Amino acid sequence: MTDARRRSGPRAPLTLDSEITYLKGAGPAVAQRLRTLGLCCVRDLLFHLPLRYEDRRRHTSCARLRPGAEALVRGRIVAVELRLAGRRTLRVVIDDGSGSLLLRFFHFNPAQRESLREGRWLQAYGSVRNGAAGPEMIHPQYRVADDAEVLQPDEHLAPIYSLTTGITQQRLRGLITLALELAAADAALAAPLPGLDGPATLDALRAIHHPKSDAEAEALIERRHPAQTRLIREELLAHQLGMRLLRGRLKARPAQAMREPGEAVSALLGVLPFAPTSAQRRVLDEVARDLAVSRPMLRLVQGDVGSGKTVIAAAALLAAYRDGLQAVMVAPTELLAEQHLRTLSTWFAPLGITPLFLSNRVKKAERTRVLQALAAPRPAIAVGTHALLQDGVEYARLALTVVDEQHRFGVQQRLALRDKGGELAPHQLIMSATPIPRTLAQTLYADLDVSVIDELPPGRTPVTTVALSAQRRAEIVARIGRACAQGRQAYWVCTLIEESEELNAEAAEATAARLRTELPQLQVGLVHGRMKPDQKEAQMRAFKDGTTQLLVATTVIEVGVDVPNASIMVIDNAERLGLSQLHQLRGRVGRGARESQCVLLYQPPLGDMARARLETLRATTDGFAIAQRDLELRGPGELLGRRQTGEIGMKLADPVRDAPLVQMLQPLADRLLAERPALARGLIARWIGDPERYAMV
Repeated sequence: MTDARRRSGPRAPLTLDSEITYLKGAGPAVAQRLRTLGLCCVRDLLFHLPLRYEDRRRHTSCARLRPGAEALVRGRIVAVELRLAGRRTLRVVIDDGSGSLLLRFFHFNPAQRESLREGRWLQAYGSVRNGAAGPEMIHPQYRVADDAEVLQPDEHLAPIYSLTTGITQQRLRGLITLALELAAADAALAAPLPGLDGPATLDALRAIHHPKSDAEAEALIERRHPAQTRLIREELLAHQLGMRLLRGRLKARPAQAMREPGEAVSALLGVLPFAPTSAQRRVLDEVARDLAVSRPMLRLVQGDVGSGKTVIAAAALLAAYRDGLQAVMVAPTELLAEQHLRTLSTWFAPLGITPLFLSNRVKKAERTRVLQALAAPRPAIAVGTHALLQDGVEYARLALTVVDEQHRFGVQQRLALRDKGGELAPHQLIMSATPIPRTLAQTLYADLDVSVIDELPPGRTPVTTVALSAQRRAEIVARIGRACAQGRQAYWVCTLIEESEELNAEAAEATAARLRTELPQLQVGLVHGRMKPDQKEAQMRAFKDGTTQLLVATTVIEVGVDVPNASIMVIDNAERLGLSQLHQLRGRVGRGARESQCVLLYQPPLGDMARARLETLRATTDGFAIAQRDLELRGPGELLGRRQTGEIGMKLADPVRDAPLVQMLQPLADRLLAERPALARGLIARWIGDPERYAMV
């Protein structure tokens, strides 16, 4: 026997907890790719639920094809043409006796071209569109054969899953089928769940992955199948359990109760050059009450762009400092951290307080001074980036952490800040400029108390918003040239980084080059997500300092620094972005005394949803109203950041559509945690992942 065989020994039987690599048809390479989808063990495959279904159970005749619909067609190849003029294209025409259909391929290899020969039969599935010569499909999924009878429709509805590079739908379906076979031996999946009606979890999963009858298929497509209802309730219950476990863990450790935080609020208001709004006063009172008790504050402060969330943070920081404690404020970028430092330094100067600053750019001598100050048992306020979370940073009396732009911080960052507090848990104040409607917040932020600043300070310059066809681009360019000649600055936002022939969008790099040619008198900067952090910082700094008059950027500037002189925002291909993202971008202007404009450039013709989004943005500047409308138009997926769509993202439930169920499930979640904690942990692990890791968010 070889050494290798002796080392491996007999293989253990496969279970739902086995790694995917051991499944037939997987292997190390496939398993590694699936990890990018969060699929590590066999059990994960069961809960990788279909995004939608494709109906390939019957052929549609070419004569009955309708634009915008998806269809399965079968016909004989009657013409094949390779066109090299313009874009290299392979054109294939099939005829089924009732009519013809053009198939166009832009990406193909010699083997594919050879297989698509006249006289052969072809079956294709794709979206139908109107072409110059009639109906056509672009890059459909297809099979070819010499005999038409070989090309038969599917027996069942085809589930469509989210994929990753190198994994096909067919491969993933096969692995999920194997996982379902293994699941038959899992008693927990087959057992009923107390408080939840409907089929058992395993039966529901089988129905969703492998719909059998036409009636089942139609019910799944229309989202009224009992299996979907059952799993939606279970998933929402698992999230409520996870949130409660998290909150219980964080609240279990005592925190430093601060003496008279209300006096710190009064001291801050006494030196501010403006009066707070009534909404700010309400939130200040809520935060002061939290800080006065020995349980850690876990509060999310939501406020629209420019609503004054920094005042809330400053009051909390000051309360800790006046009590002889330490507090930190963490921002996702160095420029934003520097902006907070300038603001807080100005406000705290009359009180004799100088905040510390720490980022990876701070020079060694200054870094040493800051680290020594934080390690000493003296009061301190520190502002900075992720550098405040690094292992070498020790705190003597950390009592408060403020996290700005919460959705840009992941699980590990919040955990790192929590653990810096030692025996006492730091109070947590989390700020977000992305408005979340109440229906969504009660699901996603059940672990946090939520405060809302729903009032803007007086004196904010209103932003005039207009939607213009891209055909008027030259007019906009000329207007920017004149405005910048008068000392103003402008943003030009693009939705792509590089040119793409398949998407009708202006890319940032091409747009910057074009604008430099069209406006040679201006300094045109460029910022996008693929640039190195130092390059992005330099470009943003040049714009803030006024060296650059026009900044071309991708949506990386959605959360950025305050440039009061920037008063024009052009958003190219605005129809491609969601309402909340458009609103965040618009918030980059209107921060100074000048009248500001936001121009939404769109590619005509506009679809109904795109038109509704742009009309909403023109009609209101209320971020919460915009967020609610965004949810109504397209759901929660793209509204949220990593915390919502990553670690605790919904697989089947919709936090808005299913919001009425949440309130009903909360008592059940409390009961399970109290009476059946093992079952509760199993549900969290089933839908979300490791409950220990989840509880450490």
